[in-house]
Amino acid sequence: MKYTEDHEWLSADGDIVTVGITEYAATQLGDVVFIELPEIETQVAKGDEICVIESVKAASDITAPLDGEIVEVNEALVANPSLVNDDATGDAWFFKLKIDDPSALDDFMTEDEYKDHIGE
Repeated sequence: MKYTEDHEWLSADGDIVTVGITEYAATQLGDVVFIELPEIETQVAKGDEICVIESVKAASDITAPLDGEIVEVNEALVANPSLVNDDATGDAWFFKLKIDDPSALDDFMTEDEYKDHIGE
């Protein structure tokens, strides 16, 4: 896995990248009560706000970590947003992105670098 400074995790399988938020982010948000996912086939650019996640504490935007096309979304999160609190780095992925440039993944943090980033 790779990690962003915005507390997203990325898991790549070729040019398909699964994106979710980290356990740290889920803990900081508290109980998640609503998630708005992007539309499939949406073209996104790195930094675009593409998801909304609301918790009892705050609302946050999830941004596109890379340029690409949304190819799948996790509909289970719409029905049960609390999955983010139960399994942030597993079943609670947000979307899958077909990326334009797989080498761009090299720009993200490793797990150890992310742990340093959050002070663990």
